[in-house]
Amino acid sequence: MGVSTASPAKGMCLVTVDFPPVNALPVQGWYDLADAIRAAGRDPGNRCVVLAAEGRGFNAGVDIKEMQRDPGHTALIGANRGCYEAFAAVYECEVPVVAAVGGFCLGGGIGLVGNADAIVASEDAVFGLPELDRGALGAATHLARLVPQHLMRALYYTSRTVTARELHAHGSVWKVVPREQLAVEAMELAAEIARKDGTLIRLAKAAINGIDPVDVRRSYRFEQGFTFEAGLSGVADRVRDTFGTGGRSGTGGPSGAPGPSGPPGTSGAHPTTTAAATEEASS
Repeated sequence: MGVSTASPAKGMCLVTVDFPPVNALPVQGWYDLADAIRAAGRDPGNRCVVLAAEGRGFNAGVDIKEMQRDPGHTALIGANRGCYEAFAAVYECEVPVVAAVGGFCLGGGIGLVGNADAIVASEDAVFGLPELDRGALGAATHLARLVPQHLMRALYYTSRTVTARELHAHGSVWKVVPREQLAVEAMELAAEIARKDGTLIRLAKAAINGIDPVDVRRSYRFEQGFTFEAGLSGVADRVRDTFGTGGRSGTGGPSGAPGPSGPPGTSGAHPTTTAAATEEASS
């Protein structure tokens, strides 16, 4: 359990997150993830990093239970800072980062994959920001890197999810594969990248980051200010206290109305799995 690293092949580093039951990371977990990715990027022998997760889903965001146990704001500040460091570590990693996403990718998971260089996802993968249902804000910066602006806004305001295939149609997911092939396909993409010259691939990463039209670090930090405002004003606690009691919107894709069958083109297991992951991480 925790964050682990491995070297599956020459020039490649695998960073794996494992925080049962739903990979909702505690404060220290975000810092550990940031440290692992930064160390991988600084290793001159690495040319690509694969970010993966064990268990049912890729990431369910922060451990809200940890914040609920804290009578003050220490956990809130720690979670916000930890997320900032982890997201920045992915973006600033000296070599490309390939995210291997299986199952649900929610909240902070969007911050990770939105800052990754490439995404390989399983057919059952769903992506979303249930922040408004959790009494929080943030990572719209990163969702905007996955979908167009107006779709990002609609998804953010409704807390709905989109599927891996929908993101593939928008060009943000490299490949959608069966769950059992996810690790292999992500490694194949990473291996192709790792065959490039090590110095040149690092220059390429720096060059692409340098022409990015949005400073993702500043943009996300701006968002976090409103999360603190929600927390200090009591709004966040009020929303969390009523979480899961019926005030939350349904889960569904943008190409049709939400319903019990889930997002268009997906099985009914998707909304169930996503809701379960969100509730388990938040109650």
